[in-house]
Order: sequence, then structure tokens, then C-alpha cells
Amino acid sequence: MDIAFVGDNFVANGVLPEYGLAAEGILQAKAAAELFLKEIRKETIPSEKVRIYFSPFSRTRQTAEVFASVLNLPFDNPQIKVIEVLRERYFGPQLELQSHDHYKEIWALDERDPFAPPEGGESVADVASRLANILLMTEAECEGYAILLVAHGDPLQIFQTILHATIHSDSFEKKGILDTNLDAVISAPVLSQHRKFSLFTGELRRVM
Repeated sequence: MDIAFVGDNFVANGVLPEYGLAAEGILQAKAAAELFLKEIRKETIPSEKVRIYFSPFSRTRQTAEVFASVLNLPFDNPQIKVIEVLRERYFGPQLELQSHDHYKEIWALDERDPFAPPEGGESVADVASRLANILLMTEAECEGYAILLVAHGDPLQIFQTILHATIHSDSFEKKGILDTNLDAVISAPVLSQHRKFSLFTGELRRVM
């Protein structure tokens, strides 16, 4: 199983058309999709062995549509699914639709205590718990497939944090992801380091 992802407030706002990709974002998505196509061809992975899972937000749906077009896959296809738990992290009502400058405040809080949410929002641990389901699903259903996750900066870096901790755990070496104790990696020492896996907008990254 190969996993890659591409990164980009809350669902009610995020799905609105006005929060879709700008022209530059479409170009970034196309460049990432062409790189992904090049990589799967190099690995001799046929398009029918690709799975694309994307957040329900407008930007990520559009990005998934660009990937499907470059890969010559119909978008209305069982290989391509919207996955609710890939949605953006909710930073709370006070920060909803506010400047990205506030992210630094949240990340400082995350480092001090990843189980403490911003007021009315999701903590790192909250996001990690919902994303653990993606890890289990891909391991159970997609062995031998190339998987692309199309989501948002915080969820993707949190996902990579728990994936990295899982594959470097003793139980993973012995049993694999399905039988690894994910509760052990959803811990303060692990989650407080999620910024180590930060992404650039539109970045394609192979993580497994």
C-alpha cells in the first residue's frame, strides 16, 4: 500500500462555492496531479489501482476533480470518495474564517497540550482520533493500491504524525497497522510534534 497526500472553515462554510480554488490553486493542483501520475507510472501502478479520498470542502473536491482528470478517471467512480473525517480542523467560532495569522497561536497551544482545544474547537487529539479511522480503513481495504488523500494542512500533518509514530512502533513491526494500539500513539509526546510534518499549499507528499 502506498499513501500520498496533497494539502490545501468548518464544513458549513467550507463547502460553499466561493471557498473553492483560485486560478493559482487550480494550477498547483494540476502540477501535483501530473507529478502523482509520473510517480505511479514509475511504480507501474495502473490507474484502476488508485484510490482518491477527499475532504468534503470545495477546495479539496476541486483538487480531487483535477487529479481525476489528469489520471483519466471518471469522477463519479467508486475509486474516488468523499470522506467526511478528512474535513478541515475546526478552530472554534472565534477563529472561523479569520486570518491565517492566528494559526501560530493555535500551534503554540498544540505544542503545550495537544489535548487542549481552542475555545469551541478541535484539539490535535480530536483530529487524530477521527483520522485514525482513515488509517485503519486504508490498511483493511487498500492493500496493493496507491492512495491519495486530498485534505487540509492541519489534518494532513496530524495524520502523518500518527502514521509515523505507528510505523515506528514495536507492535507495527510485529503485527501491522490493524493490530497496532493506536491509543498509544495518540499521546501528548507524539501529537505535540505535529508541526514537524507541515506542508506547503498544493504540496504532494509520499508518506508510505
